[in-house]
Amino acid sequence: MRIAAVGDVVGWPGVKTFSRLKGAIDKLYHPDLLVVNGENASGLGITPPQASELFASGADVITLGNHAWARREIVPYIDSASHLIRPYNYLAPHPGRGYVILSAGGKRVLVVNLLGRALMDPTPENPFYALDRLLKETEGRWDLAAVDFHAEATSEKIAFFRYFAGRVSVIFGTHTHVQTADEQILRGTGYITDLGMTGPTDSVLGVKEKQSIAGYRGEMRDKFETADGPTALCGACFELDEAGSCVKAERIRLEP
Repeated sequence: MRIAAVGDVVGWPGVKTFSRLKGAIDKLYHPDLLVVNGENASGLGITPPQASELFASGADVITLGNHAWARREIVPYIDSASHLIRPYNYLAPHPGRGYVILSAGGKRVLVVNLLGRALMDPTPENPFYALDRLLKETEGRWDLAAVDFHAEATSEKIAFFRYFAGRVSVIFGTHTHVQTADEQILRGTGYITDLGMTGPTDSVLGVKEKQSIAGYRGEMRDKFETADGPTALCGACFELDEAGSCVKAERIRLEP
C-alpha cells in the first residue's frame, strides 16, 4: 500500500504541472492513494474549475488550508465534492467537511485536513484536541489514516507528529512551500515536515520575485501574482505494510 502526497499547488502553472506529471508519479511510485494540497491553486484559494482539473488529472483527495475561502465560489462546490476537504478544526458553520473515508489499496483510509495555530490564525480549534476527538469518534470505520497538517511553525508540526506517532499511518506538513529533508518514521508513522510546492521555481514561494522582494523592502507593490517560467512538483510517497505501519518514506521532486 502506497500513499503519495503532493505539496501546495500554486496557480494555474501548478495545476498544469500536476496534470503533466501525474503519469510520472504513477510510473515511479505506484500510489494507491494520491492526496493533493490545492489551497493555493488560484494563488490564494481554489476555484471549481481548478479543483475539477486536479480531480480529472488523478487527485483522489484535495486538501485545503488557511486560504480555503479566499475564492468564495468554492463554497457551493465544496458541499457537493466529498473528496475536497477543508481543515477539520474550522468550527461550524464552515461549509464542507474536514475529513473523508475512502477505499484505496483494499483498505479503508481516513484522510484528514487540519490547520495549525502557531504563527497563524489562533481561532480554529486546537488541532491536537480536534484529531484526538475525530480518531475516537470514527474508530472502527477505517483501517489507516493520513493527515495533512497545514501549519507555519515547524516546531508545531514536529510536536504534532510525535504526539500522534503510532496512532495514524502518515502525517505530512503543508503551507510553507519549501520541501524539508526530514522524512522519517516513528512508531510506524511516516512523516515529513513540509511536502514543498508544486508550481513556478523561479519565484518566491510561487509569487513573482520582484513583488515579494518589494514587500520585504517595505516598498509599494501590486497584488501578488503567480510567477511564470519553469515549474516543479514536490511531495512524498509513503509505503505501508499490511498492518498500516509505514515502512518507507521518500521525498518526491519532479520537473516536466
